[in-house]
Amino acid sequence: MFSDLPYAAPLLSLALLWTVAVVTPGPNFFNTAQLAASCSRRHGVVASAGVATGTIMWGLAGGLGIKSLFTAAPMLYLAFKILGGCYLIYLGLKLFKRSAPAMGQSLLPDEPRRSLFSAWRLGLLGNLSNPKAALFVATIFASTMPPSPSPMLLTLAVITMATLSFSWYSSVALVFSSERMANLYSRSRKWLDRFAGGCYVLFGAHLVANR
Repeated sequence: MFSDLPYAAPLLSLALLWTVAVVTPGPNFFNTAQLAASCSRRHGVVASAGVATGTIMWGLAGGLGIKSLFTAAPMLYLAFKILGGCYLIYLGLKLFKRSAPAMGQSLLPDEPRRSLFSAWRLGLLGNLSNPKAALFVATIFASTMPPSPSPMLLTLAVITMATLSFSWYSSVALVFSSERMANLYSRSRKWLDRFAGGCYVLFGAHLVANR
């Protein structure tokens, strides 16, 4: 069936595995949803572009053998995990702090003024905060790619992953920036921010503790 399309079979297998990984809620989901609901649809979509940028970087790292590097230098992997976990905990504590403003203070005074670059950076760093993503990408490559994939196949694989990431998280941004969701977020912002902050802290603590 794929004899005339030599790249179709591995790319389809990779796309299916990556889709399952992308739609599983995690820090990227909460980043995008929170930005879309609290700032604007554009901020959420730009954050999705940041996530896709991180996907490209992890995809290239996985394709170039970062798993072998982490295996040869386990302390490097541990350092990445601790730094990434601490960053997620930091994001979570920031959300907790913003969910409890002083009397008479607006809940998120600086959110409407958040720059698009800041939204992109948050999406990128949220994605890069988990070095397990590199190992997961490397595992996907090992299970779906041929033993010596061509540069073209690796390029198409990374593009496929980035496209899926951007498409999914842009959809999340569109949903959470809708008027209904924005109104819901506005009414329940304190508790939703605390929930998202708690998820960040749990994700970060899991990264730091699970060695």
